[in-house]
Amino acid sequence: MSGHSKWHNIKVKKEKVDAAKGKIFTRVSKEIMLAVKEGGADPAGNYRLATAVENAKSVNMPNSNIQRAIEKASGEKGGEGIEEVMYEGYGPHGVAIIVAAATENRNRTVPEVRTAFAKNGGTMGDSGCVSWMFEKKAVFQVSADSTDEDTLMEIALDAGADDVKEEDGIFVVTADFTNFAQVKRGLEAKKVKLDSAEISMIAKNEVKLTDKAQVEAVFKLMDALEEQGDVQNVYANFDIPEEIMASMGGK
Repeated sequence: MSGHSKWHNIKVKKEKVDAAKGKIFTRVSKEIMLAVKEGGADPAGNYRLATAVENAKSVNMPNSNIQRAIEKASGEKGGEGIEEVMYEGYGPHGVAIIVAAATENRNRTVPEVRTAFAKNGGTMGDSGCVSWMFEKKAVFQVSADSTDEDTLMEIALDAGADDVKEEDGIFVVTADFTNFAQVKRGLEAKKVKLDSAEISMIAKNEVKLTDKAQVEAVFKLMDALEEQGDVQNVYANFDIPEEIMASMGGK
């Protein structure tokens, strides 16, 4: 199972817990603000913002909070100067990791991310040390219960996607990140129910973890990075054989 798909599904479970604590609101607010800064405050013409707003609503974030985040980023409420930054490094067993953060203060964020790496068997590296191992892609997840692969493949390719793969009961549709809006519109026009839609960093080659202890060590670092207040997403190039996931109870 690829690192992207496994970690994405773990995050979905974590976000349900985080939503109860209100922690997820901060993360989705920052994504809304980044989207506004990148493409403007109108969701109709900014698919990153439209997707961020959909994600905010899916975790029951109040409309007033969503509007406040949009107004902050557009300067209507005195924008906070938030920026998107990427950090790179290695985790246990040679796993390459990219950390995407949203921050108003790099001097706070950098040491927090570096410490999370250092305390959990990883090493933070220089810019560019692992990014060449990844491709920026549009990624859409569709439950395998909602359609069949041949039908989805035809719809996805017609919409401009590059590929459709089945992983653990989920169809993963990938496309060039510049085609995100086009593919999303095409899938939605054919009534394909999307479990998620995002721009992600997908590994070109993966490191296969060979036992439960290795998986747990990598997950511990991923968890520690995700817990940092300014971190939005964590991407890695690990692969987990199905027999190991089964031995862990499908975590």
